[in-house]
Parts: sequence; C-alpha cells; structure tokens
Amino acid sequence: MGTELSYALGLVILALGVAFMEKPDFGVSMVVAPAYILHLKISQTYSFFTFGMAEYTLQAVILVLMIIVLRRFRISYLFSFVTAFIYGFILDFWMIIVSYIPMESLVLRLVYYFLGMVLCSIGIAFLFHTYISPEVYELFVKELAAKYSLNIHHVKTVYDICSCIVGVAMSFLFFGFGVFKGVKVGTIVCALVNGTMIGFCSRFLESHFEFKDRIKLRKYF
Repeated sequence: MGTELSYALGLVILALGVAFMEKPDFGVSMVVAPAYILHLKISQTYSFFTFGMAEYTLQAVILVLMIIVLRRFRISYLFSFVTAFIYGFILDFWMIIVSYIPMESLVLRLVYYFLGMVLCSIGIAFLFHTYISPEVYELFVKELAAKYSLNIHHVKTVYDICSCIVGVAMSFLFFGFGVFKGVKVGTIVCALVNGTMIGFCSRFLESHFEFKDRIKLRKYF
C-alpha cells in the first residue's frame, strides 16, 4: 500500500470515527475536546461555525504557540495546517452524514461510540504509516520531544492531560461551573484504551500490508 494512500485513508477514517464519537454525547477524545467546546460556544452565535472549522482554527493557534515555544520555523510546519484544514472539511462532511443516523436507544449510542473509538484507532494507525505531515496536535508532541530530547510517549501523555484540563476549563468558562461539555465519561474510557487499540490496529496493518512511497515527495515533509 502506498504511504500516500495511507494518509488519505487515515484522515477519512479518523474523521468518521470522531463524528461517531460525538453523536452519542458520551464525550469526545481529550485531544479534540477543546476544539469541540469552542465549536459549541461560537456556533450558538454564529451557526456557520462548524466542528471542522473549530479544529483547524484552534490548530492554527497551537501551531503559532509551537513556533514561539520552539523558537524556530520550518516550511514543513505549514503542511500540518494543510492536513488540519483537509481534515476539518472531511469531519464536517461526516458530521452531516452521521447526523441522519438514528441513535435513540442507549444500546445504539454505546455501539456507535465504540465504533467511533475503533475507527479513530484505525485512522491514527494509518496516519502512523505515512511521511506526510500530521495534524498540528501530533506535530507539537513530536517537535517538543525532539527539541528537548524527551520521551515522545511521555510528552504525548502530558499533552493529552493538558488538553483534558483545558477542555474542562473551557466548558466551565463557557457554560457554567460544573457543566461538562465534550469531556465526559466516554473521554476517560477513550483515554484508557486508546493507546492499546491504536497499537493493535497498527500491528494488524503491518502484518497485512507493506507500506511504500508511491510518489517521491518525502523530502518535502
């Protein structure tokens, strides 16, 4: 399989997974929680402000912060924002499609939430097998770990915890103290099993596919 195809599949499947996780209202993942809460707040006044728009808007802010913290800029960083922009459009498309799927019963909500977690894990596993720049979330973790010679898994854990704290703080600030929007029990469950599921999906893909570059563009990323 081409690593470029892996990139495309990763974005499409990841966005579908996020849409399925959002629908049952059990809480989104820690990473996307701040963007989701931003979407909920701004869309109350400006209905055109979608979840996807909140994603690439927030990632643009994070990209600027990353450049300030690292005190360096590379052209390749801009490709991460392009990825976020493409992902935002795909996410909005899937949000519309999934909105038509009935989820009245608790059983259906649980099924679709679990399906969303699985799809997110598969999508991320595909994105692990491409050279094309990831979203800014992953880029920040990668660059921060490299800059200060830190364990990337530890940096990722700290980043996820910070995202969760920021999400809770935003929910309290926007909707009132004690009101949890986006960060709920499903967020905790996702945090506990996400790493294991991604690892399993990644090993499965590696056992069934050989990933090779089909287009000679790696040097630009």
